[in-house]
Amino acid sequence: MKIITFLSDFGTKNSYVSQMKGVASTITDARLVDITHNILPHNIREGAFTLLTAVNYFPTGTVHVAVVDPGVGTDRKGIIVTTRSQILIGPDNGLLIPSARILGDYTVYEITNTKYVLSSVSDTFHGRDIFTPVAAHITNGVPFGEIGTLTDSYIDLDFGKCEITDKTASGKIIYVDHFGNIITNIDGQMLRRVLDFDKKIMAFIGDKQKEILFVKSYSFVKKGQILATIGSSNYLEIGVNQGDAAKKLKIKPDDEIKILFS
Repeated sequence: MKIITFLSDFGTKNSYVSQMKGVASTITDARLVDITHNILPHNIREGAFTLLTAVNYFPTGTVHVAVVDPGVGTDRKGIIVTTRSQILIGPDNGLLIPSARILGDYTVYEITNTKYVLSSVSDTFHGRDIFTPVAAHITNGVPFGEIGTLTDSYIDLDFGKCEITDKTASGKIIYVDHFGNIITNIDGQMLRRVLDFDKKIMAFIGDKQKEILFVKSYSFVKKGQILATIGSSNYLEIGVNQGDAAKKLKIKPDDEIKILFS
């Protein structure tokens, strides 16, 4: 099965997403799947994290078109990133690299052959005019090297490194989800090796200090109570049972977090 996914900050009020799908459908019979189009406008980090959490659930051969592109129309490159199992296409602004890193063995091509883009390319909509047709041609079997040229020069982006000992864990906030859950870059699997559920931890988040229960899931505490858990993306997250932790704690991405436990 051929699949092309789409992720963007375009929203759904306008016709931008349908234009990309229309272009794809004129070139390929691949199945077209939306990851999301509700990334905060111009928020590359949020787009990168959201793509990162999705790619592992798609089959080998999937082509992802990701467009969060505040630099559209400038001299920033358009790139194809090949990995061990999937392909990522979008602007060279770091958006694709966290996903490429987790998929493994990635190689970057700069899109250079105008034969595989639309005949008229807008200065403001490369998602439709460049990235989507390139993705469609790739699903039809066009070789990467015919569409672009190999490059070692590209914008990297990462979410920082966490540190975990037998009594502490530290990192930073990388994302706040739709529910207001505060997602950190602290690796959940590593944390579980040194911290059991139902233990109290002391969390220092930004300029806040809170004693929090570390639990298996949200409903293991009372409604409105703050908690810590391992989320579905395997990162430590701070939440409120049926509430909004980010609003309650006035937390934002890139705030630092440290937890103490015994």
